[in-house]
Amino acid sequence: MRTRLAATALAILVTGIALVPARAQDPIQNRLGGPLPSPSITTPDLPPALPSAEPEAPLSLSALLSGPGTPLRQGLAWRIYDEAGDGVRPSIVARSSEAEPRFVLAPGTYTATVTYGFATASKRIVMAGQPVTETLRVAAGALKLSGAVGDQKIPPAEVSFSVFVPVGTNSEGRLVRSGIKTGELLRLPEGTYHVVSIYGESNAIQRADLRVENGKVTEATLNHRAATVTLKLVSAPGAEAFAGTAFSVLTPGGDTIREAIGAFPQVTLAEGDYVLIARHDGQVYTREFKVESGLDRDIEVVAKSG
Repeated sequence: MRTRLAATALAILVTGIALVPARAQDPIQNRLGGPLPSPSITTPDLPPALPSAEPEAPLSLSALLSGPGTPLRQGLAWRIYDEAGDGVRPSIVARSSEAEPRFVLAPGTYTATVTYGFATASKRIVMAGQPVTETLRVAAGALKLSGAVGDQKIPPAEVSFSVFVPVGTNSEGRLVRSGIKTGELLRLPEGTYHVVSIYGESNAIQRADLRVENGKVTEATLNHRAATVTLKLVSAPGAEAFAGTAFSVLTPGGDTIREAIGAFPQVTLAEGDYVLIARHDGQVYTREFKVESGLDRDIEVVAKSG
C-alpha cells in the first residue's frame, strides 16, 4: 500500500514539473505569484498628449504723419520690445529700418516703437498666434535752415546751426543737435525750438525761436549783420603784408574776440567797433576799426618805425 502511494505521488510531482513553462522559473515572477503583463502603447494608463503651443505669427507695421496722414517711407528706425513683466526691463527682440517691416513673433505682449528723426511713436501689441497689422502715427515736422547777410546767402561751409528745446526761462535749456548744415532737413516733434546760427568762428551769431508743425517743413533764413575782414600788417598802405604776424581782435572794452597768425588771415565779425593788435618781431602795433554789415574789406595796420 505504501509503495503504491509513493509511486502515485512521484508521478504527480513529475507531471507538475513538466507542465511549468521555463519562464515560470523567473524569481520575480514567482514572487508576484503570476506572469508579468506585457507593456502596450494603447494602455489607458498613459497620460494624455499635451496640447500644441500657439504658433509664431507675423506682425506688419507702417507709419503715418499725424495730421496730414502722409505715409512715411524713409528715415525710420523700428524696434520691438518684449514685455517680460513687472520690474523687468524690456529687451529689444527685433529691429528694422524698412518703411513697412514684417516681424515673426511668438505669442506674448510687445511694444513697437518707431523713430523718425527726433520724433517717436509707440504702441502696445499682443500676439496670440494670429497675424497682426498696425499703423503708428508720428507727430512730427521738420526744420530747414540757411543764413544770409542782407540779400546775400552765406556759403554753406561758413555757417552752422544748433537747435535747442527751451526749458523754463532758459531758451537753450536742452540741446537737440549742433553742427546742422544749410539745407539739411531736421525732423522734430511738433513744438517751439530755439535756433542759434553761427557765421564764421567768432562773434557773428544770430538767434530765433521757430515753430515746427505736424506734417510741415519750416524753412527759415537767419539774417546776420556781419562782415568778413582780412587782417594785414604792412609797412605802408597797400604794401605787401608781413608774414608770421600774430593778430588779436578785441572789443573796445578789452575782451578778446579772435586771435590769428599769418600774413593776411580772414575773420568774420559781427557789426560793431573793434581794436586790432598786431605783433611782429617783438613790436606791437594797434589800430581801431569798424565792421559794417555786408562790407567785406581789408583792415591794415601800418608798422610805423620809432
